[in-house]
Amino acid sequence: MTHISPTGVEILGHLEPGYRDILSHEALSFVAGLHRRFEKRRQSLLRYRKERQAELDQGAMLLFPHETADIRASEWKVRPAPADLLDRRVEITGPVDRKMVVNALNSGAKCFMADFEDATAPLWTNLIEGQINLRDANKREIDFTDERSGKQYSINDDAAVLIVRPRGWHLDERHVLVNGQALSGSLFDFGLYLFHNHEALKNRQTGPYFYLPKLESRYEARLWSLVFQHAEDELGLERGTIRATVLIETIPATFELDEILYELKEHVVGLNCGRWDYIFSYIKRLRNNPECILPDRGAVTMSVPFMEAYSKRVIEVCHRRGAHAMGGMSAFIPVKNDEAANEAAREKVRQDKQREVTNGHDGTWVAHPDLVPVAKAVFDARMKGSNQLDFEDEFALPVTTKALLEAPEGDITDAGVEENIDVAIRYIAAWLGGRGAVPIRNLMEDAATAEIARAQLWQWRKYACTTAEGRTITAGLLEAEVLRIREGIKTEVPGQDELVARIDQAADILSTLILDEEFAEFLTLPAYDLITADLKKPMQLTEFED
Repeated sequence: MTHISPTGVEILGHLEPGYRDILSHEALSFVAGLHRRFEKRRQSLLRYRKERQAELDQGAMLLFPHETADIRASEWKVRPAPADLLDRRVEITGPVDRKMVVNALNSGAKCFMADFEDATAPLWTNLIEGQINLRDANKREIDFTDERSGKQYSINDDAAVLIVRPRGWHLDERHVLVNGQALSGSLFDFGLYLFHNHEALKNRQTGPYFYLPKLESRYEARLWSLVFQHAEDELGLERGTIRATVLIETIPATFELDEILYELKEHVVGLNCGRWDYIFSYIKRLRNNPECILPDRGAVTMSVPFMEAYSKRVIEVCHRRGAHAMGGMSAFIPVKNDEAANEAAREKVRQDKQREVTNGHDGTWVAHPDLVPVAKAVFDARMKGSNQLDFEDEFALPVTTKALLEAPEGDITDAGVEENIDVAIRYIAAWLGGRGAVPIRNLMEDAATAEIARAQLWQWRKYACTTAEGRTITAGLLEAEVLRIREGIKTEVPGQDELVARIDQAADILSTLILDEEFAEFLTLPAYDLITADLKKPMQLTEFED
């Protein structure tokens, strides 16, 4: 059967059975409409990021915007949360493969964030099959039997509430072109999910809920607000049907929390402390400031002053505005066949969640179903109601610019250098092979944690930092270490030529990222170039009339 696309829409990805249902003429028309209406604004905002970075590189400071002081000073609230998002004490996150979707919905968590972004490598099959899986889950038609294990999977009656995270504004979807130009990955993921699921969600008395990643300013929040309003109008939905939680995972965004909530106040439910991307953003945006060099990745915890200030500012602003203040992800995961190590991991999770609930967070994230009861027990003991929206720290002082920007003390070590290289190579290799969430040494690594690893290596080389053991971090040292560690990883997979090739590709990508004088915005951009190298090249915005 021939697949007829709307005028101006070209599908470059292959069409497996079931894909045509997702990429229907009507669905593609809806998504293409989003593109045509909002693409120029998206590109303008991405240029604004670059302009803002250039200002920071020239010595400008991140500050609370003076032109929006009235928004920060005035009294207003966001729209109240829907009933099924009032209690979000534990949320689980993960990729959108079929088994993960069922296991996460059955995990006992209040919500499941199905992630098309950092936990999903954007292979065409991952994206379209992810849409199929979420559609089937919302219709409760996702039952299946695993062919290898024979285990049967189906969704329980008390399943978690589904929240979807589309990709960030910076990412394209090159498998679908509109007027010769690649779609926004954000609008592709958001548009297809909303189009195919809003009716089933309404029938189940829930709604289309989203997590919005990587926002850097109120202007980017305003774009999402416009997208939501347009989408609701196009689909005949009541205003405020779409609800969103914004991940505060960039250092510029933390200076515009009130403004972000204000722009989205008809749709927003809360803010989330996306800690790993936040650390990466701190390094990236402040990369030309020698006062902002961070120690080993493992030393940058939520208890260091600038991270604690960020967490407390999110809580204070959210609760003033009637929004949920969600805590972040502890990367620890269960350790198989080692109960002592397993209990140590659980205890670290307990301590992390105890800090969050004590500070006033309304909920938290975990990366594995076995950790849901661990986090839940901590929140249950402290949070007797559905949330802590009425929490106010009467002794808290206002969070200052200095508190948000001051780098913590700590060592850079030889082991820290080696770990960053090792994790980055392993993660990028897995990403190129189609996996976005990768367990490495009993931690769940995703794109955000790999970004920290490569950003630190770049920063340490730029400033010729010296490790605690006395070695100066130079380009030559990093080149030698990348080669040594790459060869060591390859010895773990003898005879697996395809995997060895991906390890080599990953090491090459990492070398370029950490040795170039220019800092690449995201490691997923050159990696995406690699996995889409055989596709027709999309035109740039200036090459056609919108």
